[in-house]
Amino acid sequence: MGFLSVIILSIFLAASSTDANNFLVGGKNGWTTHPSEDYRTWSGRLRFLINDTLSFKYSKETDSVVVVSKDDYDKCNAANPISKLDGGDSTFNFDRSGPFYFITSNKTNCDQGQKLVIVVLALRNKSPPTPPASSPAPAADLAPVPLPESQTPGPSPSSGSLAPTTSAPGANAPGTNGTPTPLSPGNTPSDISSPPGPSKSFAPAVSPAGVVSVLVLSVTVAAFVTFT
Repeated sequence: MGFLSVIILSIFLAASSTDANNFLVGGKNGWTTHPSEDYRTWSGRLRFLINDTLSFKYSKETDSVVVVSKDDYDKCNAANPISKLDGGDSTFNFDRSGPFYFITSNKTNCDQGQKLVIVVLALRNKSPPTPPASSPAPAADLAPVPLPESQTPGPSPSSGSLAPTTSAPGANAPGTNGTPTPLSPGNTPSDISSPPGPSKSFAPAVSPAGVVSVLVLSVTVAAFVTFT
């Protein structure tokens, strides 16, 4: 169980270390009066955040690193140190934001430019907490809003009550344009004649009275001819 705790702690420390950066002060020349890059120029082009660290490499027999106030920094005064590093290979951790002032304990070297100002920015950006989702309103509070009277929907076509259609006066009145309609007076279905069909020839029908009249006429003519 203790072995597992050590592994978990090691993983946590390794993950935390990836969030911080370490900077070597003075480059390959280290903490000296003649760095490879001027300290002011070097610090001005970098970005320092909380938990970042500085590494100072120097000769512990002849030099040291002193953290001082701004006033002592300007005067190269190492007599009132906030903290002092003198091991020859020292690391300083930024535990807050704001300016930090470093000088060497050797005043002559400090006057020649062996001093450093670092401005640490605020905390590393973190995602803001997600605001809690608002609770939906109860169903009773979501009553429908009544429509204005002018927007009240009419009956649907399926209800069977349809509004009469209004047409322009005289638009469809019979006889308006002088042409009778199929159902106008005098032109009812019984008055409409069928189109004439093909003509056919029939012999006239002869009634019995006609036959008798012809016979009587024939007899009369014959008798008249005989007596004459």
